[in-house]
Order: sequence, then structure tokens, then C-alpha cells
Amino acid sequence: MATKVPAEKSGTCRCETHDSESILYQILNKEHGSETKWHQQHSSPHCSTRSKVCPCLDRRRVVLRTPEVTCRRASEVLLKTSTFIRNLPSFYHMPWEDQFVLIQQNWAPLFVVGMAQEGVDFDLREIPATSLLKKILLNQSSTARNERGSSSAGASLAEVQKMKNLLWKFWDLDLSAKEYAYLKGIILFNAECHVLKCLPYVQSLQQEAQKALMEFISTMFHGSLGRFAWILQLITSLRDIDADAIEELFFRPILGEATLNVLLIETLYIKPGWL
Repeated sequence: MATKVPAEKSGTCRCETHDSESILYQILNKEHGSETKWHQQHSSPHCSTRSKVCPCLDRRRVVLRTPEVTCRRASEVLLKTSTFIRNLPSFYHMPWEDQFVLIQQNWAPLFVVGMAQEGVDFDLREIPATSLLKKILLNQSSTARNERGSSSAGASLAEVQKMKNLLWKFWDLDLSAKEYAYLKGIILFNAECHVLKCLPYVQSLQQEAQKALMEFISTMFHGSLGRFAWILQLITSLRDIDADAIEELFFRPILGEATLNVLLIETLYIKPGWL
């Protein structure tokens, strides 16, 4: 599907042109129609691991055990995430500066939600720490290690474990395709980004997605809104996910020194010179 790019280059906000049902229509009709169920594969076996992450995990670094397979699946999730955004005309009604901020601030939680929806699990391999004796023998000072980048190899185990815990919680909830779609809308139109030029417009879009999710859950679960509260709590946890850890773990093996943020912006055709 061709990307919908606004013709105007003025950078002005077009909030007044917003159709109150546009985000609902676009989310429900552009998102994948089939609902993916993962509760049989990801449920009780993980429950015992959902404890607070030990602080010592911050010092431990991990990489993917099967990067060829997992990086490919992660790239597919990222592509579907960008497709979801491109299929929302209301997103392109905003100035490109606001589009950039929303992508920069929210791509990581959107990616994690996409991983949950696609059922992407992954195994890790810990990078062995260099022994003190070896450091002394090789005369590896802390400064020298930082310059060679060895101290930053891999992703923090603590950050990756936070992400895994969230994935398991999503799989336990067993969200439907519509719930995932509304959830993505709530995350993308992040009203906490107070630097936005079209902040009232973004707030209205987020409130619309929240209302749609609440009504859907109320209808499907006989008026019980406990599920809605759980999902909102997960959104708060998603904001704490370290984007650098995601980039290092899933995309560094294929991107090299390139920056994922820049790649996403170019993919979505929202660079200033392209509008």
C-alpha cells in the first residue's frame, strides 16, 4: 500500500479537519483481521519468573541465541508497526515535527506490543564477563575497554528481562486483534508528549482510542472493566522499556552502526525534505 503523505509543507496543524471516527475506522479496517491466539503457548510456565529484576542483572550482558531467526522476525514486526502507522491518515494530519516526536518517543513500546501480538519469543545467551586476572594480564583499563566498545557489547539482561515479563503478561491476557489495534492507537498518540504543536489533537485521538477500547472490553466481557485497567497498567510499564536495549538486541546485528530511529523516519516518509 502506498504511503499517504500530506501535500502541505507548511507544518501547520490540521486538527480541525479530523473526522471523529477516522482513527477507529482506520485501526479496525487496516489492521490484520485475524486474531492471533497465544495463550496455549505462553501462560503458566512463565508465572514463577515474574519477580522484580535483581539489580545485579544490570551488569550482565546478553545477545540472542539465534540472531538469524529472531532478527528476521523482529524486522517483520517493525515493518508491520510502520505499516500500521502509515495506514492512519490522522497521523499525517499533524506537522512533520509532531510525527517525528511521536515516532521517536513511542516506537519502542509499539514494537514490544507488535512482538506480543505476533507471539515472538526468543532465547538469550549471556556474554561471559572478562575475569579480573585476564584484565590485569591484558592491561585492559576501563578507559581502553570503553574506547573499543567491549563494555557496551550486548544488551542489559535487566532491561531484556523487563521486556520478557511484559510479553508474558500480554500473552496471559490473550488480547484480540481489535484490542491490540486500539492499544497501538493509545500508545502512538501519546498525550504525555507536551512539546507537540498539535497536543489537543493528539489528546483527542488518544481519548478516542481509549474510549473505543473500554467500550469493546465492556461489551465482550459483560461490563467488567478490570481487563481495561490491566491493559492501561501495561501501557505504563511499556513506557519504561529501554529503546536502546531493543535496538542493541534485535537490530544491531543487521544495522551495524546505523540508527533505528533514522531508519524508521525514512521508512515512514516523514523527513522534512520529503514532505
